[in-house]
Amino acid sequence: MSSTSEPAATPSAPDLGASSLLDVVPVMPVVLVDRVEDAVPLARALVAGGLPAIELTLRTPVALEAISVIASEVPEIVLGAGTVLDARQADMAVAAGARFLVSPGATPGLLAAMTSTGVPFLPGTATVSEVIAVLESGVTQMKFFPAEAAGGAAYLKSIASPVPAARFCPTGGITAASAPSYLALPNVGCVGGSWLTPSDAIAAGDWDRITALAAAAAALAPAGP
Repeated sequence: MSSTSEPAATPSAPDLGASSLLDVVPVMPVVLVDRVEDAVPLARALVAGGLPAIELTLRTPVALEAISVIASEVPEIVLGAGTVLDARQADMAVAAGARFLVSPGATPGLLAAMTSTGVPFLPGTATVSEVIAVLESGVTQMKFFPAEAAGGAAYLKSIASPVPAARFCPTGGITAASAPSYLALPNVGCVGGSWLTPSDAIAAGDWDRITALAAAAAALAPAGP
C-alpha cells in the first residue's frame, strides 16, 4: 500500500474579528523599512520570536511595496500600516494588503477615511479632548502618541477613571524597560515599540537579534481590561 502525506497547512494570522486589535500582542512592533528585500525576513523574524504582528510605517518610499510583499509571503502575521495621514494613504495601504491602520492623530476627515476602509484602526490621541472626540465617533481603541512626551504611563493612569471606555496602544519613546509600567495599566492593551527592530540590526540582516528581542517582548503580560 502507498500513502500520501497531507500538505502542511499554511499558518494564518490571528483573526481580528475575534479579538481586539489591542489584544493580539503585548508589544506591537513599529517598523521602518528602507529596503524592500528586508521586509519579508524582518516579518518572519518577528513571528519566530512570538510576535505575529507588525505596524509598518508609511515613512519611506518603499513602504507600500514592503506591505505588499509581506502580505503575500508572510500570511501568518497581522499586518498594519502606520503613520497614515490622509484618505489616499489609508486606501493605498489597504489595497497593498494592510489589515489595520494606525494614525499619529485624528481629525474628523481622517477618522471618516479610516472608517470607510472597513479595517480596524487606531487613531492617534494625546489629550483628553482628543480621546473624547474619538469616543464620540464610536471608536474605543486608540493610539496614545507621543506617549513619553505627552505624559507617559502616569498620564494614562490618571485618565483611566474619567474616560474608562478608552483603551490605548501607547507609542513613542517607549523602551523595553518602560513598557511594563504601561502594560500594568487597565486601559492599556499593548504598547508600540520600535526597539524591537533596531536599524543597525536590519541593515546587517541580523534577524536572530530581532527574533530574540521579539521573544523578550512577547513574554510581557498586559494587565487586561
